Amino acid sequence: MKKFFKYTMYVSLLTIALSFTSCQDEFEEINTGTEPQAITANSSTAQLIQHTSSNDGSFDNIVDGTSCFDIKFPYTVEVNGLELTIDSREDIHQIEEIFDAIDDDLDFLEILFPITITAGDFSEITINGLQDLRELAAECKEGGDDDDIECIDFVYPMTIFTFNVNLEQTSNVVVESDRELRIFFKDLDENKLISFDFPISLKLYDDTTITVENNEELARVIENAKDVCDEDDDDDYNDDDFNEASFNDKLVECVWFVKEFKRNDIDQTVQYVDYILHFKEDGTVITGFRGAATIAGTWSTTVGDDGAKLNMEFETSVDFNLEWNVYDIGDNRIKLFNGESNRIIMKQICEEDLAEANPDTLREILKECSWVIKKVQQQGEELNRLLGYEFNFMAEGVITLSNGVNSSEGTWDIALNTEQKLVMAITMGEELGVSFEWPIREMANNRLKFEVDEIGYELVMQRVCDNNNTDGDVAEIRNFMIGGEWVVASYVEGDVNMTDMYGGYSLGFMAQNQVSIMEGGQAFGSGLWRVLRNSDEKLKVYLNFGENMPFNELTDDWDFVSVVDGRIELKDISGDGTITTLVLEK
Repeated sequence: MKKFFKYTMYVSLLTIALSFTSCQDEFEEINTGTEPQAITANSSTAQLIQHTSSNDGSFDNIVDGTSCFDIKFPYTVEVNGLELTIDSREDIHQIEEIFDAIDDDLDFLEILFPITITAGDFSEITINGLQDLRELAAECKEGGDDDDIECIDFVYPMTIFTFNVNLEQTSNVVVESDRELRIFFKDLDENKLISFDFPISLKLYDDTTITVENNEELARVIENAKDVCDEDDDDDYNDDDFNEASFNDKLVECVWFVKEFKRNDIDQTVQYVDYILHFKEDGTVITGFRGAATIAGTWSTTVGDDGAKLNMEFETSVDFNLEWNVYDIGDNRIKLFNGESNRIIMKQICEEDLAEANPDTLREILKECSWVIKKVQQQGEELNRLLGYEFNFMAEGVITLSNGVNSSEGTWDIALNTEQKLVMAITMGEELGVSFEWPIREMANNRLKFEVDEIGYELVMQRVCDNNNTDGDVAEIRNFMIGGEWVVASYVEGDVNMTDMYGGYSLGFMAQNQVSIMEGGQAFGSGLWRVLRNSDEKLKVYLNFGENMPFNELTDDWDFVSVVDGRIELKDISGDGTITTLVLEK
């Protein structure tokens, strides 16, 4: 649980009157002599102690949607079609990773009942169905209004004494955890007298340790601490709380690159992909494409009970001028939104990850690994026939272009053109589509972009080292696809279902990135396929069927959605926001 300081939520010291009767609810003191202080089990001090030692059930809110209890390990869930066994808190992070792998899919989680839940008092209840779980969750107070106190914790072990009505000690108990302490109170008669073996220690949310010498100090410390941090006790698992200082530090730490952009419900990712946002400590922000003319604006942030917000103001880049809510931050990525119609996803790339714009550096980068073509465009027309083809830049200026079986050879060099701009000059006699002096537009991470916007020329390449063979997810999907025949079970573009176009056809995915197209069991064409993880850590499935109709419609670099039970689902989002889904079944 992340606990961040709320600057405005310190509470003033409570004035506590200490007296003792059998039924009063203040903080009791048995005597003023040398005997240990004692309190009744139903006193206000005892209530504070129990609330501090309550079970915090908010860590698995992504599963059960409530902070009042958690689900006992192990249990099984189905997440976007994948069945997971949850054995520990670490396993719960897998669910969020699956949800976040694709930003525009509809996330689905189903709990496989029966399950056992652990309540705030550590009692266990068996739940046999979703309706029973929902009814219990509906009784929970969320948003920090529950009784559980999480901003301060006891340091164990502690010794507790019990007394009879004559103040004679009847027992002593050593407790080692919140669970043992809460169960001790649960089994105690409410009028029983107890006392701690002082001094005892407590630890605040910021790891500060406080030692108390008596019940009065104990009550005071808990009262003053219970509201000074954000317990994150709500059912929004992905809200990621911040304080303003740490949020600002994150923004100015490195340069941010736009990866997805939607404004007024129009997808403008094609226009803004790899646009930079460089936030500076003086409140200015620089935007534009790296290496091109940039635009200056201003930025500011606020952080409140409703989360973190980022404001940007530009005179010209007005699409960014909004108060953006922070939906998610982590793994060098920030997701911003404003209503359902406006969204930015941007990725942080620090200077050590950016290639220096000089010929020698780029030459070495190109020679280190293979480079797969993501996009080639000439005079505004996209050359889909080259999607997924692989460049290998070799010594002595030799370059090869291959689809896994056929290979072309040419020459390459990195130089400065007549305008003194860095270019990658390729001459490939058999493939004019890539023969050009490509000016460098973007060098970031594992992706290179070359572009002459004025004449509609663009080349985007994805770096692939060792064919992604060390990536377990990539290897699993490849192995799943190879062997056997696949059919198009569903092909839907927007609201148009075009599945019937592929009746009677089948596909065979083979080694060397080759795919065979068959009709009636007889091959009549071939294509190229690849599975790789791109520079944004997304799993992609490249399909290139050339001119083979009707499969040429399926040529694209698809987002991987899921693979289960002989079925693989892929998705693509076009520049105008149209969602296309492709389902293949074995």
